[in-house]
Amino acid sequence: MQVVPPALDRLIEDLGKLPGIGKKTATRLALNILRRPSGYAKELSVALSELHESIKLCSCCFAFSESDPCAICSDPKRNEELVCVVEEPGDLMAIEKTASFRGHYHILHGVLSPIDGIGPDELKVRELVARISTGVPKEILIATSSTVPGEATASYLIDILHTRQVKLSRLACGIPMGMDIKYADKHTLARAIESRSPAS
Repeated sequence: MQVVPPALDRLIEDLGKLPGIGKKTATRLALNILRRPSGYAKELSVALSELHESIKLCSCCFAFSESDPCAICSDPKRNEELVCVVEEPGDLMAIEKTASFRGHYHILHGVLSPIDGIGPDELKVRELVARISTGVPKEILIATSSTVPGEATASYLIDILHTRQVKLSRLACGIPMGMDIKYADKHTLARAIESRSPAS
């Protein structure tokens, strides 16, 4: 005997395919949608169906956008000479929330991962090199994660860009604000020492 109606079961299965969503969370989300008025489910389905129709990649930075160029690339108040290279669109969103970066971006859409078959050709590396070749960017801030693939990607970018007429900088990593130094692991502490900056 099937306890869960097939339509609900299909929704749970589809929601469970999303990253970070397990069976329990998918069930909770599906039941929440079911308890709401039917109009909510219709609005949600319209938003989902319009997602791929409305959103495209910016031809300059490769961010998700409804316009091309995107709002950041077309903003004359942004510093186009400073380009921050990030792994994914979510990284751009995180940096923008700080309101401390006023340059442009370049999204790689991934990191180097030979084990997964992801090399430079699968990322937006060629486009970054072409962008630098225009002579507009003067500084490239490499803001990849401090994971093994993120560090490998940063090293690769530094290797291929160091001969170009552009300043290369790396996002500083180290001990988070408010953390007691004795609780930092040795890798975080080593990176903090390497990324030290002059005291002012």
